[in-house]
Amino acid sequence: MPVLKDSGFSGWVEWLGHVPAGASIRAQPVLELDLGFEGVRGGRHAGTNRESCVRVRNLYPRGTEIRNVRQLTVLAAEELEAIAAKMGLEKLDPALLGANVVLRGIPDFTHVPPSSRLQSASGTTLTVDMENRPCVLPGREIEAEKAGHGAAFKPAAEGRRGVTAWVERPGRLTIGDQLTLFIPDQRGWRL
Repeated sequence: MPVLKDSGFSGWVEWLGHVPAGASIRAQPVLELDLGFEGVRGGRHAGTNRESCVRVRNLYPRGTEIRNVRQLTVLAAEELEAIAAKMGLEKLDPALLGANVVLRGIPDFTHVPPSSRLQSASGTTLTVDMENRPCVLPGREIEAEKAGHGAAFKPAAEGRRGVTAWVERPGRLTIGDQLTLFIPDQRGWRL
């Protein structure tokens, strides 16, 4: 019996970006991404393993080698629009947020369950790790382009920053691809 079920929702790839390795999180817009098991080849977050960071500081000392489940940043176009509106901007360029994939069509995208899958018709599959919390790095990129707006990013993006993901099945993503959302077939955890 399958443990992942079709959610009935799909998103369409509206924007793709490559974030080169280096100090900046700024993405370069591209028409397609070739994804391997390590993520985006030559990308800032590429690799099958990575050093632990602040996201898992309560589990590991900083710099501990761990599995890389933070290969990609996936955002929802609808949530980007809401962030921009809350910041008083007409539009927010996903390149400034270090985005790899921007989808349109999946409601409340930032809160899809961890371990969900996004699968293209060709079989390229991304596994959702978890919500991507807002941080100051996009604010710095925004400030460089839209002076006076950078500090507004973090509060405006709360609960709308998308998810981190890793490549489960390599392949190519292109603008216009449809990604079907599969979610774990289990009840919510009860405290």
